[in-house]
Amino acid sequence: MRPLPLRFGRILYGGDYNPDQWDERVREEDPRLMQMARWNVATLPVFSWAHLNPAEGVYTFDWLDRAVDRLTRAGIDLCLATGTASTPAWVDQQYPDVLTVDDRGRKRPHGNRHAFCPSSPSYRRLAGALVRALAVRYGQHPSLRLWHVNNEYGNSWPNYCYCERCAAGFRAYLERRYATLGELNAAWSTAFWGHTFVSFSQVDPPYAHGEGSIPALRIDWRRFQSSSYLACFAHEASILRELTPHVPVTTNLMGAFQGLDYREWAKAMDVVAWDSYPAADEPFADVAFGHALMRGLKDGQPFLLMEQTPSQQNWAPYCRLKPPGRLRLQSFQAVALGAESVMYFQWRKSAGGIEKLHGAVIEHHGRPDARVFREVSALGAELAALGERTLGGRIPARVAVVFDWESWWALAASSGPSRDLDYRREVQRVYAALHRCGIQTDVVGPEADLAPYDVVVLASAYVVRTEQARRVADRVRAGSTLIATFFSGLADDSDRIHPGGAPGPLREVLGVTVEEFDALPPEASQAVSFDASFGELPAGVELSASLLCDRVWLLGAKPLARYTREFYAGDPAVTVHHYGEGKAYYLATRLDDEALRKLFRAACAERHVVSPLRDGAAPADGVEVTVRVSPGGKALLYLLNHGSVVREVPLAGEAHIDLLSGRTYAREVALAPREVLILDSQGVMSP
Repeated sequence: MRPLPLRFGRILYGGDYNPDQWDERVREEDPRLMQMARWNVATLPVFSWAHLNPAEGVYTFDWLDRAVDRLTRAGIDLCLATGTASTPAWVDQQYPDVLTVDDRGRKRPHGNRHAFCPSSPSYRRLAGALVRALAVRYGQHPSLRLWHVNNEYGNSWPNYCYCERCAAGFRAYLERRYATLGELNAAWSTAFWGHTFVSFSQVDPPYAHGEGSIPALRIDWRRFQSSSYLACFAHEASILRELTPHVPVTTNLMGAFQGLDYREWAKAMDVVAWDSYPAADEPFADVAFGHALMRGLKDGQPFLLMEQTPSQQNWAPYCRLKPPGRLRLQSFQAVALGAESVMYFQWRKSAGGIEKLHGAVIEHHGRPDARVFREVSALGAELAALGERTLGGRIPARVAVVFDWESWWALAASSGPSRDLDYRREVQRVYAALHRCGIQTDVVGPEADLAPYDVVVLASAYVVRTEQARRVADRVRAGSTLIATFFSGLADDSDRIHPGGAPGPLREVLGVTVEEFDALPPEASQAVSFDASFGELPAGVELSASLLCDRVWLLGAKPLARYTREFYAGDPAVTVHHYGEGKAYYLATRLDDEALRKLFRAACAERHVVSPLRDGAAPADGVEVTVRVSPGGKALLYLLNHGSVVREVPLAGEAHIDLLSGRTYAREVALAPREVLILDSQGVMSP
């Protein structure tokens, strides 16, 4: 990927602006109000293909010219979108190959958004023509800071396109991937139920009424669809890079979104950008996981928060308002975890359409003295005052949690072991346990360089590749710690069980092999007890366990905890194996949240990995602690109180200055509910 460092000189603050939805009077007023709200960037025209290109070869840029001129005069920079997310009715009418086909073979009519076939040559040609026209007209504009391609690709998933063109493309993809039918049949285990193929032409997509017993087919179908949508992005991006090589190109991702493999997408993006829409009751550690996942797509580089709501989300079961202070808190949480922007959907609440009740900076009444507008303005002033001081900062993480889209897909395609086993939830749980300890943690892919990490975590890593396992073992041998949880290492990336069963290529480093597993329904109970105290985990006390219980044979590992119930009471439930200079833990069952947190805290402390607070103290309930280190080595400590009571936070060092308020703190600070501090301890550390 071309190296285009982000040099915006300030935190980007703004969001989606849709002037084509409003009359000229409103458009003329918008820049003045944006200045009041302290916006410095606007994203437009995201959904304006029909307004920009009302007929083939016809372009109407006059309204956009006026909007751009007004924004520029107001000192507001441009994040220009290509407008290709929603195809106009004329495109679908004239070129029906653009329309998608559902998994029952039915052509979907015009409507919704992202209703385009990613394999359609007409879509790519017409979208490319619009992108080229936009780049020619605005590519050298002095206010242009960023290109925003399309919008939330694949958000209509799981409604992939199943047209014959996609089916033919899928077959061609399989021929490239496997080369021969022998390779495909072996990888897919087609001998099971007699499904052996003798021609690639016999392979169909996984239609709703068709083949459902070949999990590897479903995994490859997702790979193909993800790459097809990525090719659409790459097509638009190539035009922009040809005409504007100096302007970064991105699109807005959607966090842990199952439909697309974002690790592959990030390779094609100049900067990762994403849209964060947590539920009103979502734990702050899960919100943090989303930011860490996006940050990890480009090896810890800063990312852009492209969208959030300033108040409420219309698609939620209940459109709860963000209470006073939460918008500021969640915005600074994004900055603490790597964001270089704080942006919204959208500027004005729509007068009609499906998202007319979605929150916006300006409500339907249009008044700037409203609570939300005042909060947005105050936050903008704080971000402006920060200037460049938070930009470029990296998280100095020594712990890596692996998140693998293909493992997620493979478990989703599997029949068993439990309908309650959710790969994303299991990875989020281990991340949350570390986050609650204040331990700086990266979320990385299975191909990540593990050299920077002293602790590596694999959570229910159903798919583990041989090369991936070798790199993990090498890192442990060199002195790191591996923590793997139940149901890890069963299959390769074609969903074939590794020889000898779980944990497959991790067997040597973990020192165990799995004899069998027990899947517990919610009403069943199991418990574990540690043989000796381990950190804060006492010996001889029953701790609840649930979901899955692996029964393991020890191949060099030593038991730390044992099951206490069922016929396998006394069998190992948590093991440790010394391997080279390091060690590997296997958690054969799902420990409760408190026990999981204590176990991670103890295992990390063995490698001297602790929180940045005084004496490595864990943050109090509701408190989030993060460190970002600038390119020059300046460390900033972010403290955020997500709770409803004042919390005392012990500080390492003697002198701390809050960049937001200018106040100074010594060895402790009382953090009020929803309070945020960005502390400069006057220290320098290696990024």
